[in-house]
Amino acid sequence: MRIKVCGMKYPENIKKVASVEPDFIGFIFYKNSPRCVDKASFSQQESIAHKINKVGVFVNSSIDYILENVRNYQLDFVQLHGDESLDFVKAISKAPVKLIKAFAIHSGFDWTQLKIYSNYVSYFLFDTSCSQYGGSGKKFNWEFLNKYQEAIPFFLSGGIAITDVETVLKLNIPQLYGIDVNSKFEIQPGLKDVVLIERLVGKLKQNYKYQVDKKGYYGAFGGAYIPEMLYPNVKELQASYLEILQSSGFQDELQQLLRDYVGRPTPLYYARRLSDYYKAKIYLKREDLCHTGAHKINNALGQILLAKKLKKTRIIAETGAGQHGVATATACALMGLKCYVYMGVKDIKRQKPNVERMTMLGAEIIAVSSGSQTLKDATNEAIRDWINHPTDTHYIIGSVVGPHPYPDMVARFQSIISQETKKQLEGNPTHVIACIGGGSNAIGAFYHYLEDEEVNLIGVEAGGKGLHTQQTAATLALGTTGVLHACMTTILQTKDGQVIEPYSISAGLDYPGIGPQHAYLNTSKRVQYFHVTDKEAIKAAFLLSRMEGIIPALESSHALAYLEKMEMKPEDKIVVNLSGRGDKDLETLIKNKI
Repeated sequence: MRIKVCGMKYPENIKKVASVEPDFIGFIFYKNSPRCVDKASFSQQESIAHKINKVGVFVNSSIDYILENVRNYQLDFVQLHGDESLDFVKAISKAPVKLIKAFAIHSGFDWTQLKIYSNYVSYFLFDTSCSQYGGSGKKFNWEFLNKYQEAIPFFLSGGIAITDVETVLKLNIPQLYGIDVNSKFEIQPGLKDVVLIERLVGKLKQNYKYQVDKKGYYGAFGGAYIPEMLYPNVKELQASYLEILQSSGFQDELQQLLRDYVGRPTPLYYARRLSDYYKAKIYLKREDLCHTGAHKINNALGQILLAKKLKKTRIIAETGAGQHGVATATACALMGLKCYVYMGVKDIKRQKPNVERMTMLGAEIIAVSSGSQTLKDATNEAIRDWINHPTDTHYIIGSVVGPHPYPDMVARFQSIISQETKKQLEGNPTHVIACIGGGSNAIGAFYHYLEDEEVNLIGVEAGGKGLHTQQTAATLALGTTGVLHACMTTILQTKDGQVIEPYSISAGLDYPGIGPQHAYLNTSKRVQYFHVTDKEAIKAAFLLSRMEGIIPALESSHALAYLEKMEMKPEDKIVVNLSGRGDKDLETLIKNKI
């Protein structure tokens, strides 16, 4: 939840508020407002850190007046708070400044009118309808916001006080990006109560304490430990990914593909027989019903659109279980881009159906025979390829691993899973369970519940043949902190830092590391991580198949297997993320039938 402190006027007060580090500071350029700024107001402009966005608020001003103030005061955003027409918004959008368009909300507000602005603004702002321009210090009925259907994120404004923070945090609206505060945090018009602002920032900064910081870290984990040859590629992504992802044009295209091509939203299925068996309410989030058979397509489509925006013509990817490879090959076929997929020789043998699918889709499979011949080694080779082709190639990483911004970027694309779950389930679940390899399906399932501390989040690792053996992939149970694939995280390694080869019967889970966000969620105790063995996963796969007529992927079977280890109550509502379907694993499942 981002914070915009608007109506700043007095130089020393601006300096003190800036030191608290809200995300946005707003200056009103409307002469009828008692908070209207002048040149003196900006005498402390240098005290506003670069990472704080400066917003100029204008009401029915001329284009020349707006652009003059953008130049004079180096504004990052223009907020149009009047009756500006679509043509006016179009004209301003051509200037080197981002736009926020404000609307006054009332019971009869026509939400369809927002659509025409979507290609020109970065955010909407919703304020209380009143007779005059600007704020009234009063709230509107926030239930109206449930009618908002656009992908563009928005700020909530209108009489928000420190006592409203908990209520705001409970609003179940994924597009709610931040709050805009003003009069309820003032000593007098334009003079903010710094103590109140500090309390507000403290409360809301906690609201995204589990997300990546501005340097690319989750606590001590993350970063970008990259060779010099990759600096241009990674820096380009870091500088542009958020702006591209949050742009209306990008979101419109992505949402259309997720709906019409992928088949979203995926169902949240109440597994009646499984619920009777465990004597609790068990729901399955059916990512196995996505086009290509797994959650991986959510990220592949998002990154392929990003690659096109960056004018990349060549796509590379790594894959273990083959689902990410299939998803990437599918996206490349859809967009007409050449695709190269790196895959370990061992995985090529045990995931033959997916290899054949990738080939049919036009991808070139590059077999990796080094190391354990699995996912880790495929990732190594993909990174080497990227180093050798830095200008025309985009590397679509399939999980929440790798250098910043990949963990955050992949998490954002996969967050559609929990976003939908929140809408589909009445009230919060008591538990959300997902399997963990690198961790993309789990982050997707957890993402919108991270701040709901009453929801128990459970990640399930591949225990392989047992933690007492050398054949396991339980990274968080056995690993230590180190650098793997360009990020600081938890990895399986020897005392002298050599990576230990992981093992799992599931090709998608035998990775010797974990996404850095998961490493942080583990140390911060927000998520509980457990492990199950190969045998337990296979047993769970057969149980679901015969009770519900759904054959799960071996990866998903690890999450299902944890149900056997849980203490449940009849009123518990447990969501298991069924990340993929088991067609690819049939040979392994039948061969290892218990």
